[in-house]
Amino acid sequence: MRYKILIPQDVDDKGKAYLRERGYEIKMGSGISTEIIAEEVFDCDAILARTANYPAQVLQAGKKLRVIARYGTGVDNIDVKAATELGIQVVNAPVANINTVTEHTIGLIITIAKQFIQADRILREGNFDIRNQLHTVDLQGKILGLIGLGKIGNLVAKKAAAGFEMKILGYDPYVNAETVDDEIELVTDWNTIFISSDFVSLHLPSNPQTKGSVGKKEFQMMKPSALFINVARGDIVNESDMIEALNNKVIAGAALDVFEHEPPDKDNPLLKMSNVVVTPHNAALTVESHQRMSLHAAQGIDEVLSSKEPTWPVNKPVNKSQIDDKPMETK
Repeated sequence: MRYKILIPQDVDDKGKAYLRERGYEIKMGSGISTEIIAEEVFDCDAILARTANYPAQVLQAGKKLRVIARYGTGVDNIDVKAATELGIQVVNAPVANINTVTEHTIGLIITIAKQFIQADRILREGNFDIRNQLHTVDLQGKILGLIGLGKIGNLVAKKAAAGFEMKILGYDPYVNAETVDDEIELVTDWNTIFISSDFVSLHLPSNPQTKGSVGKKEFQMMKPSALFINVARGDIVNESDMIEALNNKVIAGAALDVFEHEPPDKDNPLLKMSNVVVTPHNAALTVESHQRMSLHAAQGIDEVLSSKEPTWPVNKPVNKSQIDDKPMETK
């Protein structure tokens, strides 16, 4: 039997080549609306998913659907609960972009600390004396507070400590002092990160517990000189509270790769603030990371449809039906 894979949004060729080499048929989608995906998934055994939404309506429409593989780490655009109840395996590519997002985070920290964007813009306007007007800061000896000590948070700690001699504070209720790396001082109080840090960087998923968890209270605890970095998810932060804190100089600045609503409205105040650096949710999107995310998602699909245990499972489907056909042989 030849299994069919729906790809609603195009992915790097490495993943598609991996699937074709193993005999899978690829069905490229014609759109990313819920209605279009629900219509096109009816005869497919798997979905290789990017940023489109995959609610229960889509999953229920996939009568043959056995697996949905996320191109990347976050699965907040997939109704994992519905997938679990329908016996659909969800997998992702959690290690594909660890270093990529870490490098982007470090880049944002340097950029906001050294005010590269401001210096570049004003110098191009002919003001060379800006060199004496911008108040940039060193990273050496500064306190970097990390919220979330998963793979990315840990690697940010390593690079910041080893490369810039920063002091690292970390908060994560799911880890303990025995399991964190030596360069991290683990704190058990959420408030400590905001009170003590010169830089606060978020590295936690979006879920009902974390949405809107950083707001006015947290910004008011921060030092007036502190800088805020978010490469996680925009809805973790109350954006209006952050805008107020930046406008009123409660904090010195922010560097953001994500927004509460994406794409952000062109009139979003964050896009006009001189003390804010923004990037278009592309922290994970280097050439190399695209290749790994595509390949790892394809590998997850192949594992499930070949009746193997997936390397990166997100859920444990209930009443998971077995695939009757024998695993396909590699060509």
